[in-house]
Amino acid sequence: MSDAKLGVGVIGTHAWADKAHLPGYVAHPDVDLVAVCDVDETRARAAAHKFGARKVYTDAQKMIADPEVEMVDVCTPTHTHLPLSLAAIAAGKHVLSEKPLHTEAGPAFDAAARADEQSVRTKLGFTFRYSPAIRQLKAWIDDGMLGEIYHINGFEQNSQWLDPDVPLRQVPPDADRAKLIPASIVGYGSHLIDLMRWVGGEFSAVASSMRNFIPERVVRGEEGRQKIMIDDGTVGLVEYSSGTLGTLQTSYVTVGNYPGVEIRVYGSKGAAIARLISEFDVAETLMYAKPNSVEFVPFELTEAALPPGTTLATPWPELYYRNLVRHFVDEILQGRPQECTFFDGAKSQEIVDAMILAHKERRWVDLSA
Repeated sequence: MSDAKLGVGVIGTHAWADKAHLPGYVAHPDVDLVAVCDVDETRARAAAHKFGARKVYTDAQKMIADPEVEMVDVCTPTHTHLPLSLAAIAAGKHVLSEKPLHTEAGPAFDAAARADEQSVRTKLGFTFRYSPAIRQLKAWIDDGMLGEIYHINGFEQNSQWLDPDVPLRQVPPDADRAKLIPASIVGYGSHLIDLMRWVGGEFSAVASSMRNFIPERVVRGEEGRQKIMIDDGTVGLVEYSSGTLGTLQTSYVTVGNYPGVEIRVYGSKGAAIARLISEFDVAETLMYAKPNSVEFVPFELTEAALPPGTTLATPWPELYYRNLVRHFVDEILQGRPQECTFFDGAKSQEIVDAMILAHKERRWVDLSA
């Protein structure tokens, strides 16, 4: 690996790569954006021109084999995340994959083990761990400022599919449309569960209820509205191994703006609320209160908490992904401890699976083993 810069290759150059991943690499002084790859060569060449990649590929395996590419970024459709990540690991490349790595926990745990065997580093695209507000909240928990943590409440919700004529993307092609299809708990819940596990520790048990509120929707690639039983909203209860109690809510049909994440933490010495919601040209807010001063007051996130070249007015995809990229590149080049790895993605998926089972069987599901 180069002593000066990390050679990066990005697979997938569609909208999310354009507004989140690629700006993060361009902003990092220790990144050499070697290549971009896309099945659509025109789109790949446009991205290479816009972001300064030196090479263009339409074959992902050829890009992975490029000796100048030391780290592979997988920003492609969900079903391709695992095979492309495994190919990168087998080639001895560090790899960042968009979430989910897989829709089942087992294959994700296997990928994490393979990465360890190859001594390569991994990161999953849990964007919201890299919110400055969330990272400050986590620091307050770790340094004891909030005391013993009693409650953690998590929300991920916005109006993305409140309108049934906005085409729904997250529909597995083989899904049984006569039964409730897990959706918000998968697409939104995995992010929220990762945050709640990161700030509060391991879950010991969960219970949940899932609901379909809008019975007919437009599905991407299909004509007209379809009768489809998707999970528009999930509410869950969480017991932590530490004794903390938690609640979580994910929803596609709640009025509000992107990204719609809120974490509330209540402890013996204080409380904090981080709202990752774009409102009035600000990407996020952080507030705190103390037992002797219970009114929540704003906490000002200083420039030092933000990725270089950003402000709280920077669009949230770029703001958070610049931070994610900064951390992953520095972990690789500077040998820092790994964070938000494929193992963490597998743990999140394991909890999603448990939430789905809890709803189906109307019971608590134990996660302590």
